[in-house]
Amino acid sequence: MNRVGSAKGRDREATSRAIVEAAQSVLAEGGFQAFGVNAIARQANCDKQLIYRYFGGLEGLADAIGADLAARFADRLGHLSKTAPPATYGAMIEALTLQLLDLLRADRVMQKIIAGELAGASPLVDRMVAARGRRLAAWMHEMRGDLSPPAQVDAPAVNGVLIAATQHLVLSASASGRFAGLPLETEDDWARIRATLVLLVRSIYGEPDR
Repeated sequence: MNRVGSAKGRDREATSRAIVEAAQSVLAEGGFQAFGVNAIARQANCDKQLIYRYFGGLEGLADAIGADLAARFADRLGHLSKTAPPATYGAMIEALTLQLLDLLRADRVMQKIIAGELAGASPLVDRMVAARGRRLAAWMHEMRGDLSPPAQVDAPAVNGVLIAATQHLVLSASASGRFAGLPLETEDDWARIRATLVLLVRSIYGEPDR
């Protein structure tokens, strides 16, 4: 079997991409307990020295993973902003919340990063979270423009609660399929969650402009 680092025609970019994908696979399957240079090298079928050469070790690889996940999220949000740009601040938060819910449900790597963040700070988790946060903040700045929340609303607190609820529901679904007796298994279950999130956003920020 050809090794990633020596396969003919492989350039540095392709090799780096293969390593990042292997690292995400290891993280999705085994969490941070399994996230090590040797395991990633085996998954990528490459010499572990390539991880040090291209990323400087696990720290640089964590940065690359965080940036890659954030880019996927930003791409989805970017598509949304181009096809249906929000007319109000509340519409922006509604779109962000629903997109975050869908993305987290589909992305085991993001779930593992959030679980690691909740379990306790570590340098690798911090780097991934920071990379994700920078990209999301840039999207928020670009999308928001002149949009402002109602003056009486503590938007940072409201948005933090919405994001926390979304993340925790997804993690609970992955762990047990329910939260506080609320089933989180079928698409009907998640349609109920989506409708509730929309209701919460609109009750705080107001109905979107028609």
